[in-house]
Amino acid sequence: MVFSLWRRRALAAAGGFVLVSSLTAGADGRGQDHAHAAPVRADVQRAKAAKLGPLPRTRQGTVPVKRSTTVARSAAALAAAADDKVGLRVLVVAVDQDDWGIATWRATLDRVGAQYDVLLSKTQALTAADLVRPDGVGKYNAVLLTNNSLLYYDGSSYLSGLDATEWNVLWAYERDYGVRQASLYTAYGTWPEDYCLRAGSEGGVASTPIGTQLTTAGAGVFDYLKTGVNVPISLSYVYRSTVAPGCAADVVMTSGSDVLGVRSTSGDGRERMALTFTSNQYLPQADLLTFGLFRWATRGLYLGEQRHYLNADVDDYFNSTDHLYPDGHVESNPGYRMTRADAISTYNQQVAFTGANPLASGFKLNLAYNGEGADPTAPSTCSTPPLFKDALTSYSRCRAGAFSWINHTFTHPKLNFTDYATSYAEIQDNLTRAAAIGLTVDGTVLKTGEYSGLGVYNPDVNNDIDPPTDYGLAASNAAMLQAAKDLGVKYLHGNMSFASHQPSCFNCGIYHPLQPTLMVVPDWPTNIAYHSTAPAEETLFYNSYYGPNGKFPYWPADQTYSQILDHESDVAMQHVMSGSIYAHTFHQGNLRDYGSSKNLVFDWLNAVLAKYNGYYNVPLLTPAWGSLAQYVENRTKHFTGLSGVSAVYDRTAGTVTFESAAGASVFATNAAAPGATAYGTDSIALLTLTAGVPVTFTAGVRP
Repeated sequence: MVFSLWRRRALAAAGGFVLVSSLTAGADGRGQDHAHAAPVRADVQRAKAAKLGPLPRTRQGTVPVKRSTTVARSAAALAAAADDKVGLRVLVVAVDQDDWGIATWRATLDRVGAQYDVLLSKTQALTAADLVRPDGVGKYNAVLLTNNSLLYYDGSSYLSGLDATEWNVLWAYERDYGVRQASLYTAYGTWPEDYCLRAGSEGGVASTPIGTQLTTAGAGVFDYLKTGVNVPISLSYVYRSTVAPGCAADVVMTSGSDVLGVRSTSGDGRERMALTFTSNQYLPQADLLTFGLFRWATRGLYLGEQRHYLNADVDDYFNSTDHLYPDGHVESNPGYRMTRADAISTYNQQVAFTGANPLASGFKLNLAYNGEGADPTAPSTCSTPPLFKDALTSYSRCRAGAFSWINHTFTHPKLNFTDYATSYAEIQDNLTRAAAIGLTVDGTVLKTGEYSGLGVYNPDVNNDIDPPTDYGLAASNAAMLQAAKDLGVKYLHGNMSFASHQPSCFNCGIYHPLQPTLMVVPDWPTNIAYHSTAPAEETLFYNSYYGPNGKFPYWPADQTYSQILDHESDVAMQHVMSGSIYAHTFHQGNLRDYGSSKNLVFDWLNAVLAKYNGYYNVPLLTPAWGSLAQYVENRTKHFTGLSGVSAVYDRTAGTVTFESAAGASVFATNAAAPGATAYGTDSIALLTLTAGVPVTFTAGVRP
């Protein structure tokens, strides 16, 4: 079949910051889905080069702690022991808007879906009223510093964003309300307070990472990471510290004999944790550690949630695609169509994959099928079918339950301008064909061919060469949307390459502006080219774009297939570590058994899992597409209602109470609510709050 050249040439340029190697691309982790998108964005190159320097150390001594300082509360609040109650909200304290730590904290907090405020200490004063509600309830259950000193240069000297009085207001709040403090970047020394860190050596780390170890104490804090994990620290400024003898501190992270992280208790009993190196939000150390700092500071009790996902869609099943050959020529008629042998190999590789990776034991490929290419007369058999019956259909029917199936339309047309009847038939006929051959398909999910009908197309309908233009969702095909709605569709696949398909919140979707009952749920593209069926073909494609003589030259030398897998699995790991639930997209030709019972898709999957297994001990979830889309809708509702939710932790009672004036549906972690599910050592619940009706659950705080 014919595919537009923009799709043939570069289905995706790499997105996201790399895990260990030097490949970089989109700061938001998004891929590009057309040939003319630059594979490396300048903003990410700047982020990668931002190897931040040392903190100012012109201040000596320690800010005196005023032990008599109390946070002002009313007599009634004191009588009610309100200081044992705090809101599930985080305070981020930074210097100013240029403070790099804001973006790093925000990246984690926005992924989680937490409630938080940012105080810019250089220009905003801090008073007790900023920390305590009029009824005496503390506003925050965690304080997150971008760095431990908050120093800045005013043109003549270094000043702290918080003066001595403000530091004491903050510390008094932490002490009186039992609130923990975490510092993202911390120098040794005692100003403004002593974390028990003493001078060792310091300096920058380039792109080659240094190795680290978590201590027993650190392993408890970051218990979602694998025992013995090596968190790579790169592109950072590092204070290699020691711990003062006799100081009340536990080392949580080391590099050899150097201390890189510490948990300590102040003289007045406050709990603090600090890391001694920079971690901008694009670096793997931030993905691996910043969430753990936040979780420790909140005692694991917060609005929002964090999980890890792996979904892979394979488009055009039963169909054929163009075939790129190692000599560079492309065949389109008939192109390449999977064989029964390819399907057998794919099934066997999936069984081997889940068996070898307990953290991904629930993984299933999502097969986006075009029913026109399936033979309804082919019997369901894992053996060779009768003559003149389609062997791929027969084997696929036999193994139907091993995969998830997605409606990808009957004949794979572009639906940008089709009328209602044509659109309706494409959706319905594909469901009818699935039923005829015994495939279980969730009719609420639709993936149109080339994401067509959703406002992204070439203005010249006969131009099959140039990349499409993103006209926005308002330019979608209204007839197609109406047909989809009438057939019970609720979720439409979008593409993160297109700005109009990118949701405004993490793991969210977009209610379609022309048909609000439909939600657009985007996919991640990959650089495994849709017309590549074997390593030599993929290598040719990749180097034709990113090699030294490619369209978008990036690498100084052509890359080998193993290097390409390394780069592409780095990109995928950025998505996986962030907690993104969106599926990564491949095509049926990528499932060709190119030899030794291997294919490109499982080469990619195995490369991703090898890296994931090296870091994490929590599972990779693979929900079926209907469940994936429902989760995305729930996340969208979470962010919609989040600002109106009050959540208060009562330390004395050991409970947490949620309330919303307007009603809301929000996620909460470690509130023992009905229906809560375990993930690692945490428990996650989706709460449905009725307007004005408080609900109280046992609080499962972490040590």
